[in-house]
Amino acid sequence: MSGTARLAMWSGPRNISTALMRSWENRSDTLVVDEPLYAHYLEVTGIDHPAREEVLAVGVTDWRSVVRDLLAPDPGFRVFYQKHMAHHLTPDIEHEWIYGLTNVLLIRDPREVIASYLRSRDQVTLDDIGLELQNQLYDELTGQGAEPRIIDAGDFLRDPERHLRGLCDLIGVEFEASMLRWEPGPRDSDGVWAPHWYAAVWASTGFAPYRERAVDLEGQPAELAEQSRPLYERLHARRWGAA
Repeated sequence: MSGTARLAMWSGPRNISTALMRSWENRSDTLVVDEPLYAHYLEVTGIDHPAREEVLAVGVTDWRSVVRDLLAPDPGFRVFYQKHMAHHLTPDIEHEWIYGLTNVLLIRDPREVIASYLRSRDQVTLDDIGLELQNQLYDELTGQGAEPRIIDAGDFLRDPERHLRGLCDLIGVEFEASMLRWEPGPRDSDGVWAPHWYAAVWASTGFAPYRERAVDLEGQPAELAEQSRPLYERLHARRWGAA
């Protein structure tokens, strides 16, 4: 592939999205960006997230300016890896710019997502976990003849190298073993919100082996998990490597 491959990973929260960003940044030919639409999302929604004021102070709140940077001429790297949260696509954001990227949807069982999310937040809504936007993106991109690849976090952690090789093939670059291991600690590329969310990644040196998680949800979180399951299962059935 000539020029820069722009790989956009659209995830929900409490997934392996930051570990994947670490993996790609460990390549010598890759530039990464961490949730570039976050400041816009916070400003438009008014939602109170950890480090909200810091994100608004240093982030770009005009989505068009963000998009110009994401689509800018060759940034001097072979790969431009864009870590996105699907729910950051607020209704005012036009989507045509997304069609020219190589798009991947990163999904995770909603029960696990919700349980993890509630360790950092007091409550969670369907909008928070991004599955509706991921389904919308799937339909839009498929309608444009650019069906996105779907990766399930559980599948990925069972065989990271296979999935990373598949992503490298998708954008026409060679797999590098450096994508499997990295130095622990923060990086300059991390968003200012990292101290509130990235403790596990900062302590990591690679992808944690997959393990079954006991999830105990009650009340509204349990109802939300059941409400969101059809959205998850629809994408899960179309995931890369599905029989």
